[in-house]
Amino acid sequence: MTLLSRRFLPSMSVLAAFESAARLQSFTASAAELHLTQSAVSRQIRSLEDLLGAELFVRERQTVRLTAAGEAYAHEIRRALQQIATATLGFRANPQGGTLNLAILPTFGTRWLAPRLPKFQTAHPGITINLSTRLAPFDFQRDPLDAAIHFGSPEWSGAKLDFLMKETVVPACSPELRARFKLRNPADLLAAPLVHLVSRPDAWERWLRAAGVEFDEVHGMLVDQFAVAAQAAIAGLGVALLPTFLIEAELARQDLVLAVDKPMKSADNYYLAWPVSRETYPPLQAFRQWIQDEARSDDLSAA
Repeated sequence: MTLLSRRFLPSMSVLAAFESAARLQSFTASAAELHLTQSAVSRQIRSLEDLLGAELFVRERQTVRLTAAGEAYAHEIRRALQQIATATLGFRANPQGGTLNLAILPTFGTRWLAPRLPKFQTAHPGITINLSTRLAPFDFQRDPLDAAIHFGSPEWSGAKLDFLMKETVVPACSPELRARFKLRNPADLLAAPLVHLVSRPDAWERWLRAAGVEFDEVHGMLVDQFAVAAQAAIAGLGVALLPTFLIEAELARQDLVLAVDKPMKSADNYYLAWPVSRETYPPLQAFRQWIQDEARSDDLSAA
């Protein structure tokens, strides 16, 4: 860290006081939370404002509220403090090794990745993996992540990607629903209720076109995760387009059956993505090699 940057680095106590006061919108409540006096918190906030050269709070009689600039600054400081806390927690959990913060897609993470992770831990006992699951797009600029599982095209600004696997989807439903709607050919599905995934709103349209079925509009219920879509299909609520590798157990048990035997390769693929700045991070290097081997082995076993 250069001398210049040190001049603009407030002390941790000052930042903690500001974050608390910004969150609680009260110097008094912040003082109680931090076990300080109200005047001590007020002095710390004033020293930060002197450093910044602008006021962070609008002071009105006995109340305070953040300025617009203060709101933006509070957001950045809160994110930075969270990163420090996460790094500290990770080190305490595994002081002899390293920590990998990995963002995963919900169903891929629970169905494909999680059952395989014990093998990684056996091979790399010094590395702790922290999993973060979400449906919204990941952002390496905002989130303290070392890597993420990405489904889509091999494009991610400011990141690098390793190809993991392709995906084949099939129309699946309960045996009862298939019998009730006498499903035999792709066109028969137009008369059946269909389950749509919010993140892939045009999936059924693409499947129907690939199957040579003419249609006007495709309606049906919306769900936000593959796991929910699978459960809806098992319950007889409709036909869902599901990746084969995520429903192997359900197909084996006959909880789900193919509505019609018409698999389709997805246009997008699964990738491991990571920010360029983390490329030489040892836990990431170990995980990259391991997950590529797992995906390759899985693909060969399915061939």
